[in-house]
Amino acid sequence: MVARRDWTRKWWDEQRHEYELVTSDAVFDELERADHPLKEEKLNLMEGIKCLPIGDEIAEIVDAYLRRYVMPNDPGGDALHLALASFHKCDVLLTWNCQHLANANKFGHIQRVNTLLGLAVPMMVTPIELLGEGYET
Repeated sequence: MVARRDWTRKWWDEQRHEYELVTSDAVFDELERADHPLKEEKLNLMEGIKCLPIGDEIAEIVDAYLRRYVMPNDPGGDALHLALASFHKCDVLLTWNCQHLANANKFGHIQRVNTLLGLAVPMMVTPIELLGEGYET
């Protein structure tokens, strides 16, 4: 966990300015529910980042993901994050969720379902993957 935090901070400090960052109320909700000492710091980092709207279209996509077993049955979790990134044509979905999102074994399934739904397929990666060559772990 310490290494993940350090890699995330390194990406945030050195590379986030190379991207147009967006978030959603779902991310804020997750941060608000968290019970940890850095909660306020993390919420403050999100200040000023564009918030993507969650409309009826997103709910329909989430439902399609759940019906097609793309994501676990948690409508406010991974399926929502993926639906938002796909619908809003985000190039990258940055996450440490390697079980359901940044998982090469799931990518083909996500790609097939998004193609059927007429949606973009974001690149789902962890911050360390964006740190690039030559990064010392």
